[in-house]
Amino acid sequence: YNTKSNKVRVIKTPGGELRYLHIKKKGTAPKCGDCGVKLAGYATISRPKKTVQRAYGGSRCANCVKDRVVRAFLIEEQKIVKKVLKENSARR
Repeated sequence: YNTKSNKVRVIKTPGGELRYLHIKKKGTAPKCGDCGVKLAGYATISRPKKTVQRAYGGSRCANCVKDRVVRAFLIEEQKIVKKVLKENSARR
């Protein structure tokens, strides 16, 4: 049947015969899960190989990872400031 995973093309063998050659599906470039931009430095590869051994590797672009790190840092700083203000108000 003419399905996406069953595409073929005709090749000529060294013996002169014509045979079917099954064609693999084309891969797609991984995209950022937040902003949808194509991730830099990747080939268009098959799905199982689309990973990188890094925090958010293969799923988020550098800008989105940077934003997440900065946001987490600012939230932690805000918690510390609230704690200090609470201690100061308790002393008075």
